[in-house]
Amino acid sequence: MSNFDRGKELVEGSSRSPGDQPATPSRYESQKRRDWNTFGQYLRNQRPPVSMSQCNSNHVLEFLRYLDQFGKTKVHLQGCIFYGQPEPPAPCTCPLRQAWGSLDALIGRLRAAYEENGGSPETNPFASGAIRVYLREVKECQAKARGIPYKKKKKKAKK
Repeated sequence: MSNFDRGKELVEGSSRSPGDQPATPSRYESQKRRDWNTFGQYLRNQRPPVSMSQCNSNHVLEFLRYLDQFGKTKVHLQGCIFYGQPEPPAPCTCPLRQAWGSLDALIGRLRAAYEENGGSPETNPFASGAIRVYLREVKECQAKARGIPYKKKKKKAKK
């Protein structure tokens, strides 16, 4: 079967059972699996190692802070002369961090992967309020430091 036919079959609906996966997973699915494996490796490298069933929001927060060292987004410190400037005219020594949007997307993928791997939504450490608070704080801090306002979405009025 050609790739075209396989794609057409997936779009039109096919005789495949719901559990069958396409031959090549989507970019999202591949990234989700990679993120899940990376997080699992992070837990195994802890001293003592942490099992997924023991994992809680504190482990997730530690993981997010650990990832910061590999970031590529310049986040100016409050004492920096470029603090609040979206396009600083010169380099500075402020740290590179993980961008808020990257962390938010990562948590979304890990949240889905946790439940796909047998975790219950009620105990999902990636869905914890502490994680939402952390992400909101990172977003606000980066917005101020980089001079990028994030527009708050207006809540629709209930009828």
